[in-house]
Amino acid sequence: QVQLAESGGGLVQAGGSLRLSCAASGRTGSIYSRAWFRQAPGKERELVARINGGGVTYYADSVKGRFAASSDNVQSTVYLQMNSLKPEDTAVYYCAFRNWDVGEYDYWGQGTQVTVSS
Repeated sequence: QVQLAESGGGLVQAGGSLRLSCAASGRTGSIYSRAWFRQAPGKERELVARINGGGVTYYADSVKGRFAASSDNVQSTVYLQMNSLKPEDTAVYYCAFRNWDVGEYDYWGQGTQVTVSS
């Protein structure tokens, strides 16, 4: 089992920045894919960024050029640097891990709220 815990959310004004962290514990050695999702009220959950192996393989069009995903050397902690935040970025942000490069994500954090005021 893998346990995930996000941190770093909060309230920020439009144009500001936040850095989210996702700390993993447990059997992380077999993890291949790490991702950030978000879900705004009344909307479906959206994939924001994905790290497969050692590199970022996906950004949602809505965050390209503003958000940057990364991980530490042992890939047990992943980050999401969010710059030039917009009110439409307001959502609960989740990190998720899986053992394979495709398929459903098996492990999820509890989520962290990001609120961007205009």
